[in-house]
Amino acid sequence: MTHRLLTIIWLGLVVLTIGCGVGAGTKARAPVAMAESAVVFPAELGSFSKADFELHVAQLRKRLPSKDFTIVVQPPFVVVGDEPAEVVKERADGTIKWAVDKLKQDYFAEDPKEILDIWLFKDARSYEKHTKLLFNDTPTTPYGYYSREEKALIMNIGTGGGTLVHEIVHPFIEANFPECPSWLNEGLGSLYEQCGEEDGRIHGFVNWRLPGLQKAINGKQVPAFKTLMAMDRDMFYGDRTGVNYAQSRYLCYYLQQKGLLVKFYKQFRAGYEKDPTGFHTLRAVLGESDMDQFKRKWEKYVLALAEEFRLTTQD
Repeated sequence: MTHRLLTIIWLGLVVLTIGCGVGAGTKARAPVAMAESAVVFPAELGSFSKADFELHVAQLRKRLPSKDFTIVVQPPFVVVGDEPAEVVKERADGTIKWAVDKLKQDYFAEDPKEILDIWLFKDARSYEKHTKLLFNDTPTTPYGYYSREEKALIMNIGTGGGTLVHEIVHPFIEANFPECPSWLNEGLGSLYEQCGEEDGRIHGFVNWRLPGLQKAINGKQVPAFKTLMAMDRDMFYGDRTGVNYAQSRYLCYYLQQKGLLVKFYKQFRAGYEKDPTGFHTLRAVLGESDMDQFKRKWEKYVLALAEEFRLTTQD
């Protein structure tokens, strides 16, 4: 069994209030500052042509706020970062390409319909400054977010790669399962906040969301799965969003550990019209007739989990 850990974990973080943010600002572009270093195109460009990427990169250059930024084409994305060029290239290949390949291996047949940008800002100062300068937005999360309006993933990469992999999930969900309810969209995304490779496939590990979920379970604050899965967007992202994220993540984690997650995703997507929340599909995949009883079993399972912080790559 091979373990390849990609994420850096924020030690001591146990609160559940941080999820993936949503940018809401109006558009405002920064002054032009050209960076003319050559862009290398990979051999495989996916569903887009070299001409598509060349046009996109030419337009993107006009928006660069300084010559500190490096552009890397990593289909279906164009990666832009203000760390040293070799670091940006390593992130594009070592994290982004790896995550895209592994997610497509298990879940996604289609790329996003348009080329998307991934902005990797080197630290909190750069992230906050350039989010305002480039997008006229103030982020609601210190880690990063996906903006549909800007067609971009906007990241403070200084916090690690976990949120980056999380946010990569969202445009692929949009392209492959646009009706996907919030609980699964965020459950799958947050599962891979701390992820690596096991037996050649992407695998989520226990992460910082666990202690808060265990506290919520002990406080009888975790809703029934039928309730969680029926939440609309406003309810899911409302006052209890931290618990909702964590419950969704650890339901996905449970399914993963039982070898059922990919099966559930594919059956739910195929049968969405008859089961728009996924509740009946979940019950069938689990082989459970009494979901209240299953929730008690799942809670016992979650309470027995230990938080594990793996900070180095293991081969």
